[in-house]
This record gives sequence, structure tokens and C-alpha cells, in this order.
Amino acid sequence: MEKTFAIIKPDAVERNLIGKILERIEGNGFRIVAMKRVLLTLPIAQGFYHVHKERPFFKDLTEYMCTGPVVLLVFEKEGAIKAWRELMGATNPADADAGTIRKDFAIDLEKNSVHGSDARDTAAFEISYFFSQTEILS
Repeated sequence: MEKTFAIIKPDAVERNLIGKILERIEGNGFRIVAMKRVLLTLPIAQGFYHVHKERPFFKDLTEYMCTGPVVLLVFEKEGAIKAWRELMGATNPADADAGTIRKDFAIDLEKNSVHGSDARDTAAFEISYFFSQTEILS
């Protein structure tokens, strides 16, 4: 069973989309094994997105992620990382396939409603960044 990490971003939380997104997650065979709602601080957001530190969008992204509460999730299923990436849709909602979370709920490229790990090593880092082993109930 593979685990992956996701964030329901501030724009989706503000628009009361948590339930709809969780329904999509569970409806696609994922089992949620950890979840919490938090307000990120700028240093925490910067640490989480450190791999993008040299990119031009880093400042805007990290500041945006601190504008309101987010929901942090760990879920599992066979091939979870790839399956979650497909369910999320393209980073730019204009390029996302019909029926994906970003196509249906995103506002724009920055406010694209959800984040997801892109590889096993990324998922391992992201899960451990926010959750202790005792918080993950497989």
C-alpha cells in the first residue's frame, strides 16, 4: 500500500470545498490515514516548499499558503501517488482534464485548490514534515 500527501489549500477551505474534495478522495478508493486543519506560518511554508526557493513564484506561493487554514492529509492505496496526481489534474486548471479536482474547483494557477506529492521521496518528506508516525493510523 503506497501513501501520499495532500493539502487542501486556503482557497478551497475558504470556499467550503473540504467535504467535496474528501468525497472525491474516498470515492476514488483512497483511505485517509491522517488529517488535520492548520494555519501555516511563513517559515513553515518556506521550509515545506524549499525545493522551489530559487523559482520566481516561491514568495507568492509561500505567502498565499499562509492566507488561511489548510487541511493536511495522508492517504493510501495501491499506486497512490500517480492516482492522486491524476485525480488532482494539471497544476494549471486551464490545462486540467474534465472531472479533475483542479478543473472543477481551482480559481487559477496559484489558487488551484490542492497540492499533492509528485514522487515517493517527496511524499516521504512531505508526510514527515507535518505528521509524526503516531498520527498516521493505517
